[in-house]
Parts: sequence; C-alpha cells; structure tokens
Amino acid sequence: MTADETADHDLDAVELEILRNQLESVAEEMGQVLVRGAFSPNITERRDCSTALFDADGELVAQAEHIPVHLGAMPEAVDAVLDRAPEPGDVFVLNDPFAGGTHLPDVTLVSPIVPDDDVVGYAVSRAHHADVGGMAPGSMPAGARDIQQEGLRIPPTRLVAGGERREGVWTLLEANVRNPAERRADLRAQLGANERGAERVTELLADHGDRLLSAFDAVRDYSRQRVEAELREFPDGTYTASDVLEGDGITDADVHIEVTVTVDGATLDVDFAGTDPQVEGNVNAPLSVAKSAVYFVVRSVTDPDVPPNGGCYDPVRVHAPPGSLLNPQPPAAVVGGNVETSQRVTDVVFRALAEAVPDRVPAAGQGTMNNVVVGGPGFSYYETVGGGMGASVDADGPSGVQVGMTNTLNTPVEALEAAYPLRVEEYSLRAGSGGTGRHHGGDGLVRELTVEAAATVSLLTERRRTAPWGLAGGADGACGRNEIDGETVPAKVTRDVDAGTTVRVETPGGGGYGDPDETPGAE
Repeated sequence: MTADETADHDLDAVELEILRNQLESVAEEMGQVLVRGAFSPNITERRDCSTALFDADGELVAQAEHIPVHLGAMPEAVDAVLDRAPEPGDVFVLNDPFAGGTHLPDVTLVSPIVPDDDVVGYAVSRAHHADVGGMAPGSMPAGARDIQQEGLRIPPTRLVAGGERREGVWTLLEANVRNPAERRADLRAQLGANERGAERVTELLADHGDRLLSAFDAVRDYSRQRVEAELREFPDGTYTASDVLEGDGITDADVHIEVTVTVDGATLDVDFAGTDPQVEGNVNAPLSVAKSAVYFVVRSVTDPDVPPNGGCYDPVRVHAPPGSLLNPQPPAAVVGGNVETSQRVTDVVFRALAEAVPDRVPAAGQGTMNNVVVGGPGFSYYETVGGGMGASVDADGPSGVQVGMTNTLNTPVEALEAAYPLRVEEYSLRAGSGGTGRHHGGDGLVRELTVEAAATVSLLTERRRTAPWGLAGGADGACGRNEIDGETVPAKVTRDVDAGTTVRVETPGGGGYGDPDETPGAE
C-alpha cells in the first residue's frame, strides 16, 4: 500500500503491516487454543475448525488459514448474530444453515469483544462436531430428505448471557446429541478460543488505542486493492463451465451445476443460473457455502500473499437462483452440500477461469472430501480422507492430501484406534491413480477399516464415476471406489453393519497437466 492509499486511515505502510500481523496472530492463537482444548479427535488431530476476528460492523478483519468452507461463510454467521442485538458478556451459538451456518455439524460461537463499554469487534470460532443428533450417528446420513433428519438445528441463541452460562441451553444441546460429554468439552474449547481472542484484542487496544480500530478498515482496504489489481490482469470476458454431482443420496441421477464467470476490469461476477433446482437429498448447499467455494478459487488464482480478510472478496459477486441447488429453501437437507457440493463448485469455477488464466489454474483435484462416518453406542468417528491434487503448469500434484474446500489432516492410525472400536487394515497411497501429463496429478489414498462393534456407516463421496479432469492435454485422474465387506457401494450410502465389517475407501487421483510427451526427461 502506498502512502497515498494509507492516508485515509492515518497509518503508514510499516505500521499497517505490524498491526495486520498482530491481528492475524490473534486469530491463529485462537485456533491453537481450540485445538489444544478440544476433546474429539476430529478437532484435536484433524483440526476441523476455524477462527477469525470481525469488526463491530461484522466485517472480517483477520482469519487463521484453517478450513476454506468455514471461513468464507463466517460473515453470514456474524450477520445473523448482529440481528439479535448482542450485548457485552454474550456468546451466541448457531449451526442453522439458513441463519448463518453451513451444515449442522459445524457449530459456531460468536462473542462480542468489549474492552470498556462499547463493542469493538467479534471473536468467532467454528468447529465440526462429530455428532449433533439426527437420524444417524455422526449426523451425516446419506439418505436425509430434510434438515430435521440431519440433527439439532440451532438458530443464533445466547449460550452465555451477560457473562452467565445459560444452563438450560447447555442442557438442551446435550440432550439432543449422542456424545454429550464430548460436545460439552468441544464447546468449552470454543469458548476458550473466543475468550483468548477478546483478551488479545483488548491488549492490542491498550497498546495502540484507536489506531488499532483504524487498522481494521485499513487492512481490508489493502486486501481489496491487491485483489483488484490482480483481477485487472485477467482478460475481460465471459467464461462458462459445467459439471455434475453423482446423485443426491436418494437417487443416483446426476445433479448439474453450471456457472458463468464474467471478468470486467477489477470485478468478478459468478452466476450459477442454469444449475439444477434443489434436490430431495442432502447435497443442497446454502448460498454461503457457494460463496465460500468461489472465494477459495479467487484466493487460489490471485496472489497468495494478499492478507486474508473480507476485503479480498469485495470485488466478487456471487449469484444463485433461489430454490436452486446452491441457494436452497428450508427445510432442504444440506449436510452433503457443505462437504461435497462445495468441492464441485470449486471445480466448475476453476474450469471456467482456466480459459481466462490457464497458467493460474491447476487440473482438477480429487473433487471430494471422502466423508467416512462410523457411529454406534458411545462413539462417533468422522473423517475426510485425502486424495490427489491436480497438477499445475509448473509442478506435479501432491499425493494423499486434502484438496479444495477442506484443509484438515488425516487422522493418525494410533489416535484413531485408541479413540474408537476401529482397526486400520490398510493406509497407503493408491499408486498410479493420478493422471499423466507433462506434470502428473497426485495419487489418491486407500483407507481400510474394520469396525469392531455393531455400528452405522455413512459414506458421502464423489468422483466415483466422473473422473477429475486433466488440463492442457493432461489425462484425467482415476475415479474413487467404496467397498463394504468387498461389495462396491454407491458414492453415498448409509448402512447398519455388524462387528467385523470392513470398510474400504479408495480416493480419486488428481488430473494431469500438459501433453505427456512433453514430460521433462521423456525421449
């Protein structure tokens, strides 16, 4: 940022950089508190959680680099809380996808930051809870037809009011989940993360006074200007792409997603007109999830060093017809939309932009989170399994990693077996599953589990019959495959199983990039 650009905020470039890094470090520290304080392996080991800071108007100021599908949707959660007139000492809890949430397992806490008498901002944490009730353990049933079947739906509600815990709300939440002690511990960890955020911001205000509040606006303006400068390098024009989801959990019929991306100077308009209407199953995605996916693509094709905050997204507009797959109306089931449909949205937007800026867009990654849920009396295991990332113009794709809208870790075998009645039979790279090309796509993984107690297994996956695409002549990656006791099962399935049942997930590889005959070192 130049001196002229910072003048409106009375901050020079050096001071702005210092304050920006301090704010981002607060968000990162909040995440560390949450991970260390939680109980469930999905948070402590996989780090399926996110933290951020917002200003008093609900604008995103700083976020830790956690889960993309969480972070792009967090502003909707803060807006929903602002409509409830939060007061000092309050902490709001919510998970309602139609009131600021993404899907029911993602529970968000929003806390006003009040150093003196006035709210100066909000500390926010979001974590995927391994069970929030509903028709199946793990709260991600493949066959859900409405949101009530997916779990307890929580509109923005005071969990703490005026500094006092609302014990009735805690009791209500715990009564509607399968592992109340685990949920209680994870919620306390989120409270601790928010409290740490408020403490650190109060300390920064004591050091910097109103200049910190000026930095709230300045860092957003800086990020917006950086992204606008990047977008001006894109050729103006209209670019289109389409892709499909492999059924909605009720039927196997393809569900179509279409996008038109318009680049006009420093703005990007992303329109999903032509996408199928909302479906009976659970792959509907709230508009906040679609926005998150688009924002992730924008972050990926512009300078990665741009500070992550709301200013990055100001030049971007996202539209989806009401009642469509990407803007469903209640009581639509949505649990798969957050984890699977979001992945396909990133794929179609990447593919549209590949025509505009081919050197900035990779081939398709695995395009799925490979959700595996195993639950029974006293336990709920949830994991997303990594796969292959698409190759790019100058590099092979990494193998066995999370791709796209998730940024979690794979659960260590030791932690998994210690926490659940599960035994890992195989955990390996799926050699040769990445697409060939001048640069090769990354390979997928094989994860095979034996369930050692009677349980319910739910699989929510994609790319089992439509392969991750290659680019610029590169080959497609291999499709994934799901098996239960050796029987190939659909991409989305929920099944009760006996002790001794084996569940095997083979994840897709990433697409290759470029003509294979141009592979470095080829004859």
